[in-house]
Amino acid sequence: MARLLRAALTALLLLAAPIAAHAQEPRRKVIIDDEGFALMHLMLLESDKVDVVGITTVSGNTWAKRATAMALRGLEIARRPDVPVAEGATYPLLNSEVLTERWEALYGKLTWKGAWMKQWVEPTRQSTPAYHGPDDPVDLPWGNAKLKASSEIAANFLIRMVHKYPGQITIVACGPLTNLALAQRLDPAFASLAGELVYMGGSLNPQQQLDNVSAAQFAREYANSPRREFNARFDPEAASIVSRSPWRKITVIPADPSTGTQLTPELVKAMSAAAAPELGTFIARMEPGFPMWDEIAAGVLLDPGMVSEAEDLYVDFNSQFGAGYGDMLSWREGYQPGLGERKARVVRKIDAARLDALMVRLMANSRK
Repeated sequence: MARLLRAALTALLLLAAPIAAHAQEPRRKVIIDDEGFALMHLMLLESDKVDVVGITTVSGNTWAKRATAMALRGLEIARRPDVPVAEGATYPLLNSEVLTERWEALYGKLTWKGAWMKQWVEPTRQSTPAYHGPDDPVDLPWGNAKLKASSEIAANFLIRMVHKYPGQITIVACGPLTNLALAQRLDPAFASLAGELVYMGGSLNPQQQLDNVSAAQFAREYANSPRREFNARFDPEAASIVSRSPWRKITVIPADPSTGTQLTPELVKAMSAAAAPELGTFIARMEPGFPMWDEIAAGVLLDPGMVSEAEDLYVDFNSQFGAGYGDMLSWREGYQPGLGERKARVVRKIDAARLDALMVRLMANSRK
């Protein structure tokens, strides 16, 4: 009998060992590099699979100064004052508002210009954000933060963190890649020390998938310029530098899968109802109708199973000041020019319903 009991106990311990080992797995360390604060940030902050060890800001949809204020206030609302925020590049490496206006005079109007945006070319359901200068005072509609940003600039913060945690940092970049390009130029070991880069940027050939006004209006951007996407177009030189840096692993979320997603009023309502009261109020104020570009990047990191189609491609971006300035370049194995471009896993399609469900579940974590 004693022998049988010992055997049974040994079997139970062997069965429990993988469970215990799994429970003790460290959460993946993540740095978010972006130009604001929204659902992508909240998804990562509320996940129990990752540990957000910092946020770096950059100019893109808005100026870096304003993005920093948004990130600090967002962390207060999310009750995560422990996460440091390092402000990054105010300007792209070479591109500028004046150069963009000259480019438009030569090659036609851009649909979206981010911090340089003053009006839509055509009537558009989504509102046009207020135009600000890079050094304008910031007064946020959801209140201004008491938290303060780090005195360390973003590129230096990124370099320091990958040296502190070699091979352990995943960078989720959902804005222009200026900070990452600067970090790589300052420290050639930077990219190789990071564990993974997941970025939203570039475009292959997006097609309208949803049948509503907002989806049709966003599809206008790709009808005649299928390879153009805002993050890369805002700073093409940075996108090219980052694409040719020695990352251990790169996952690219181009614009393509976003056309099957949309921040609907129903999804906003479900997330705000699931979240803690203050966070729910913050979410409820979000404007619906937008494709979920950045949210896909967070979703793919947290739940890779939502990817329904992906392809390994060598990727770079056009940095020549011509009609294709900022356009995504891609090649299958054997066709790449061999100028340092790196192979990346490029996500083509995702399960949008799975993403929606994940977002609601993550917002509910804020009540814990």
